[in-house]
Amino acid sequence: MSSNNDMQAYLAPSDFFDFHHPRVRDFIDEAVGTAADPVDRAVRLYYAVRDGVRYDPYRFYMRKEYFVASRTVAEGAAYCVPKAILLAAAARGAGIPARVGFADVRNHLSTERLRQLVGGDLYRWHGYVALHLEGRWVKATPAFNLQMCERFDVKPLEFNGRDDSLMHPYNARDERHMEYVNDRGVFDDFPFEELVDDMRAFHPHLVDAAEASLRGDFEHEAMVDR
Repeated sequence: MSSNNDMQAYLAPSDFFDFHHPRVRDFIDEAVGTAADPVDRAVRLYYAVRDGVRYDPYRFYMRKEYFVASRTVAEGAAYCVPKAILLAAAARGAGIPARVGFADVRNHLSTERLRQLVGGDLYRWHGYVALHLEGRWVKATPAFNLQMCERFDVKPLEFNGRDDSLMHPYNARDERHMEYVNDRGVFDDFPFEELVDDMRAFHPHLVDAAEASLRGDFEHEAMVDR
């Protein structure tokens, strides 16, 4: 079991984990309410990020300000990495040690336009969070909000604070959904430069479309494709 001193790095603020910002503090307070138990607090924060911030893969901006937790609260929509950063920041602000983790995933449930921009179905640097609860690390993925899951007929990911909650391999019709291809590990802070280098190298068309404000409507695309 880790000591309190070992956990300090996972409770600290940073430029990205700006949980002292009034927006993030309000977000934490509203989500947590009167809950005192760390597991209960973590679960409430998970659902606040999952469903309170709409998943939008076209908000793929490679600028630092778009990965800051307080910016994600203000925007109300983001792709998986800013959402993971927000959950980690909110957890730290609620006294729960947290780290961000990343994996390369093969996503079989996408839209035709998004696949063209990504260059296939392999998505690099999918974000998740590791939370230290009851003496061990538990993984959670707050990316896909409930409404988006319903549009794609995907089972929404639930989180109980005790078991890992990563992407389901199958959708509601038992068709293959997502495969974890390469786990990049967990980080004390967000490795911005490393991610940006890979995004520009492997997903340049998606980056260019976002920077040119050529957004798509992901949920509408899903309905049309189906």
